[in-house]
Amino acid sequence: MELHDENPFKIRSYQSALISLERGDQDIMVLSEQELAAIQGVGKSMLEAIQQLKETDTFPMLEELLAKTPEGILEVLQIKGLGPKKIKTLWTELGITSTHELMEACQSGKVAKIKGFGEKTQNTIIENLEFTASNSGKWLYADIAPMISQLEETLRVYMSEATLDIVGDFARRLEIITEAEFLIAGDELAPVKSNIRSMESIEWNLRESGPRVLRGNLKDIDLKISVHFCAKEDYLWKKLSLIAAPLHLESLVDEQESVAKKLFKKDYASEEEFFSINKLQFIPVEMREGFGEIEMAKENKIPDLLTEKDLKGIIHNHSTYSDGKHSLRQMAEYCRELGYGYLGISDHSKTAFYAGGLTEDQINKQHQEIDALNKEMSPFRIFKGIESDILSDGKLDYAPEVLASFDFIVSSVHSILNMDIRRATARLITAIENPYTTILGHPTGRLLLRRQGYPIDHRAIVDACAANNVVIEINANPWRLDLDWRWVRYAMDQGVMLSINPDAHAMEGYSDMKYGVLVGRKGGLTAEMTLNAMNVDEISRYFNSRLEKIKSKK
Repeated sequence: MELHDENPFKIRSYQSALISLERGDQDIMVLSEQELAAIQGVGKSMLEAIQQLKETDTFPMLEELLAKTPEGILEVLQIKGLGPKKIKTLWTELGITSTHELMEACQSGKVAKIKGFGEKTQNTIIENLEFTASNSGKWLYADIAPMISQLEETLRVYMSEATLDIVGDFARRLEIITEAEFLIAGDELAPVKSNIRSMESIEWNLRESGPRVLRGNLKDIDLKISVHFCAKEDYLWKKLSLIAAPLHLESLVDEQESVAKKLFKKDYASEEEFFSINKLQFIPVEMREGFGEIEMAKENKIPDLLTEKDLKGIIHNHSTYSDGKHSLRQMAEYCRELGYGYLGISDHSKTAFYAGGLTEDQINKQHQEIDALNKEMSPFRIFKGIESDILSDGKLDYAPEVLASFDFIVSSVHSILNMDIRRATARLITAIENPYTTILGHPTGRLLLRRQGYPIDHRAIVDACAANNVVIEINANPWRLDLDWRWVRYAMDQGVMLSINPDAHAMEGYSDMKYGVLVGRKGGLTAEMTLNAMNVDEISRYFNSRLEKIKSKK
């Protein structure tokens, strides 16, 4: 609508309706006409659109807008940093109707010459186009998991007595997946291969395939697929080889032989026996990345890794007090239903006005509600928190006396993300050194496959957290998974605790906890070094002791 200069009041009415519908607790597709009409912002035209959606999965106004929009413009709309108004300008003044044309116009300098753009905007567009192109064919682990599970089930239908396993990056729970890989082992594989080649959902690339592997692409989504084949007697070593990352296979077990050479000897009957006969501690699958795990296994230093069952509470969550979908009560009751002992509520702070950040009066109101709910829901506990914006100079939102009213504070950057490594690191360290910072939230601000995080000196950040007794968040939202697993071990080595936080903006967001656990496990995280593996009494004492130290220093 903005792209085609529709009436601003009409646009605002759609935006208002959208906000109301998103914050609702019910599926609009099952609500009656009367129930829909009772929702704020849903007038006659909106009601008609929803009814059309129910019947046809679209509605006339949308079809009219799409009919006069070049298909490539829809791709351009996905480029970060370009709003409808600027895209309309590019379309009308330069005739740009695709990302390819946009890149050419930027590289020739045409975009910079348009009023309201300039060199800086042009360079940013080029960077964002390159970032988008580099992520083609890549998928979040969480997003692609159902598809790979479905593929596994389908492949089993085409098999008889053969053995099937998922291998590759997905087996190691890597955060970004570029290929679905499977291993099939059996004695009579010719009919199995023939059956699999007949699968209509896959476009096989026979030029890249061979007698031991079929390669292709899924037709519905941009994802590569490889199906490896081997005889039954080769199954174990082949599985271990295909699951492990190349760097793991290249790692030396002794002065002469790598993991790959040891595997090829085939003198073992199980995974456990392979590690045992090579005098290595068993290495969990997700850690087989070539990230120092062989040296750890030689010294028997692979720890018992964190599991979902170890987590006793959920910290860093949002409610309708800011930009959450569900009320404080709903978030707390569902948290308790899931078997957790406590909830850390941490709505946005006042600087995040775009997310309904809390004023001081709203904080008081929320704290009163928390006190009442804690009396009602005991022994379950709601801890008073806030996600305080780290301001441009590294200071936290709110005055010290307001910060002192919380049990814990998650300090996060949400604005002015275009920083170099020096500025970003200094900004975070200033926040870490604030005595009220309990947890450093999503340290790089990245959104996987959507935007790069701002660059930080990870060692300096971790060291600052160690010096100031600050916990680092592993944000479990599949788009974030930040702190990156590659820095978990360094954090633990410096004595820095981690916290698995879903950053949930709705009750269903709690289910993301499992992705945070996967990331933690890849980095070697233990329950002992996980903040919310503490029970309600332990974490209460932890929060209280921090606040007492602040008071004693005044």
